[in-house]
Amino acid sequence: MDTPNPLTDEELSNIEELARAATPGPWHMRQLDDDFAMSLVAISTVPDTGAGERWPDFDHRHIVAATLVQQPRYVDVADERWDENAHFIANARQDVPRLIAEIRRLRRLLAAKEQKPEGG
Repeated sequence: MDTPNPLTDEELSNIEELARAATPGPWHMRQLDDDFAMSLVAISTVPDTGAGERWPDFDHRHIVAATLVQQPRYVDVADERWDENAHFIANARQDVPRLIAEIRRLRRLLAAKEQKPEGG
């Protein structure tokens, strides 16, 4: 794998803006089921209840994304990693802002270290 170019401050700010503009978190993976979506794997603003609710017993306004919608078959990734993708997307809502903050913290530490005189 090639080493990517270092992330610029502008790129980091753009990523941060995308995160800020998204639906507030936390996000959760949910397993839902109904006659239309069949085993819907979704990313939601409310936690999964474990009940596999069927529409209309869940509020569709809580769904921010889906990784599996089988009927009609239009959200169905070839590698069948629906759950893994849903967990990744849901966790990205919390993780991306944390990663941005960590990059900024480390950059501040590096800048402070570079400003210190040698031997001091």
